[in-house]
Amino acid sequence: MAKRYVVQTGDPVLRENCTEVKSFNAELWNLLADMKETVRAESGAGLAAPQIGVAKRVVVIDVEEGFFELVNPVIVSFKGKQTGAEGCLSVKGKQGTVTRPMKVKAEYRDRFGKKHKLTAEGFFARAVCHELDHLDGRLYTDIAEEVYDLPAEDL
Repeated sequence: MAKRYVVQTGDPVLRENCTEVKSFNAELWNLLADMKETVRAESGAGLAAPQIGVAKRVVVIDVEEGFFELVNPVIVSFKGKQTGAEGCLSVKGKQGTVTRPMKVKAEYRDRFGKKHKLTAEGFFARAVCHELDHLDGRLYTDIAEEVYDLPAEDL
């Protein structure tokens, strides 16, 4: 396991449409381990592979509901609306007001390739949507109602 460098806005990998994972092997497991270490070291709620320079459809989410590894995730349904503050490890020093679904259902594979379903609500749903956007080259700043600088004491 190793903490990886988190790429920042302007790096072209953040705008790529990531490729599907086809091999569920040690290379994927190492990527997931590095992503877990990185998101925790950065005190984030989630991290997508392109944020560490890997254009694969892989995300990790670390929220109150637990730690999740999602490989080739797809949102299959969503319901409701929530609007709130959102930040990103790849957009340091900024935050924005973003509207997301209140509830999402997703399908994904685990590190071994086994299919799973997930229902997320509230902040967990926000994190799922945010991280899955990264896999299609979207940042929260693309859909934010407003983006503002964080106060220096919050950095």
